[in-house]
Amino acid sequence: MSSIFHRISVRKFEDKPVSREQIMDILRAGMQAPSACNQQPWEFYVVSDREKIKALSQASPYAGCAAGAPVVIIPVYRKEGLTAPELGEIDMAIAQENIWLRTDELGLGGVWLAVAPERDRMDNVRRILDLPENVEAFSMFPLGYPAESRPQQDRFHEDRIHWVS
Repeated sequence: MSSIFHRISVRKFEDKPVSREQIMDILRAGMQAPSACNQQPWEFYVVSDREKIKALSQASPYAGCAAGAPVVIIPVYRKEGLTAPELGEIDMAIAQENIWLRTDELGLGGVWLAVAPERDRMDNVRRILDLPENVEAFSMFPLGYPAESRPQQDRFHEDRIHWVS
């Protein structure tokens, strides 16, 4: 639970590799997410190739920070064989949050960069990674050892709670 109150968006990274074991641990957390009808629509592309990361950093107007990350995880979701395809992106959001929280628990940092539902961003990622037609890019998650630190802001607003008895 502490990661919920500690996690921040990290956009600057140390020049230090993330181990395969750490990445597998992070992806294991992502795959533990609940999903509609247990459809588990996710697949993950782990990008460490510097040229591909540079291209991904230009796939969206907000992705520039990815260029300095040692690794970028690209969660994608399958379009076929899903029981509740209209809920696939919600399933992906839950998996992405698990990935982020586990990343923080491991002393790493990252930032969730939206790709879906923006068609141009989705198409850019598809082209850069040569994704198969049966999947759609959901997000980009550059991660690594944080080169920045700050406290998480308190987002609790009691006036947004409405009790119905």
